[in-house]
Parts: sequence; C-alpha cells; structure tokens
Amino acid sequence: MNTDVILKRFETPDEVRNFDKGKFELVNVGGMTIGRASYAPGWKWSEHVGKQAGAKICMVEHVGMVVSGRATAAMQDGKVIEMKSGDVFYIPPGHDSWVVGDEPYVSLHFTGASDYAAAKK
Repeated sequence: MNTDVILKRFETPDEVRNFDKGKFELVNVGGMTIGRASYAPGWKWSEHVGKQAGAKICMVEHVGMVVSGRATAAMQDGKVIEMKSGDVFYIPPGHDSWVVGDEPYVSLHFTGASDYAAAKK
C-alpha cells in the first residue's frame, strides 16, 4: 500500500497548452489529469483554440468549477448558458464558449482535461 501524499500546484504544472488569449495548465495526480483554464477577455474557443485544431466546435466533455470571471457555453442546439464564479458545471461535447465581460476567466476541469486543446497526434 502506497502511503505517499502528493502535493502539486498549478504554478508548476506538468504541462501547459498555450493559445492566443489563454492557456490550459495540467497537473497529474492520483491517476487524474486536472486542468486549469485561464482566458483573457475576448477569448472565444472557436477562434482561439478550435481554429488551430481545424474545428468549429469543442467535442470534449467537461466537468469543472469556475474560479473567477464569467463565460458562456453555447450548445449546437442554440442553448446558451452563462457560468460565473462558484458554479460547478457539466458541458457535453458539441459546444463553443467565450469569456463574458472585461474580467479574466479561470476554471478548473476535472474531466476532459487530458483531451482539451491537445496537439493532434
């Protein structure tokens, strides 16, 4: 039985995925990959992440929590929700997203992190 406690911080992530107006930092701990998304005002998934990947919509499933700021999740069926600090969210595949307002947006991602904004293999 392993009794080692592991502590990690996003200030020294295992991986950083940078893109225009944002970044996605990953830490691997306890068999999980946890991500921290940090986006500047004006960031939009389809423009700043999807364009690099050649995709119009995000096909990653997300479960996470908003730490600060506000953003939308816009589903393909036209439904748009706004997320704000303290919200815990589930977003299915097939969406776009963008920062709302003038404040930077930060969220933690507990599922989907390993696939989000990953380089094509």
